[in-house]
Amino acid sequence: MRLPDKKPVLIVPAMVADSNPNRTMFGGWLMGQVDIAGSIPAIQHARGLVVTAGVKSMNFIAPLFVSDLVTFYAEISHAGRSSITVDVDVWVQRDFNDPVVANVANAQLVFVAVNEQGKPRVLIRHI
Repeated sequence: MRLPDKKPVLIVPAMVADSNPNRTMFGGWLMGQVDIAGSIPAIQHARGLVVTAGVKSMNFIAPLFVSDLVTFYAEISHAGRSSITVDVDVWVQRDFNDPVVANVANAQLVFVAVNEQGKPRVLIRHI
């Protein structure tokens, strides 16, 4: 198996500080990284500030382990008047002596474009 033939928005190593006693990564750590990854195309599309309005889905497919190289792919699936829906896929690369690549999670998040006062604002572009 290979990584998707797309440009990742974020690549981070899984570190011991974010793991549990099993040496697998806390789900909350992964959710935070998914939120960051999803915000990147949302910010670019909104051409400004966005806030996370909700998580439509978050699916944990397989565990992440300390030392995995975690790659996040994110793309906009819908943009409305002020909201932007982003799909995020999470892949890992591990065991570089005998390489393994796996899809470990996916999520769908909704972001809202906001002005400097934190109030929703209308997007210039819609998808």
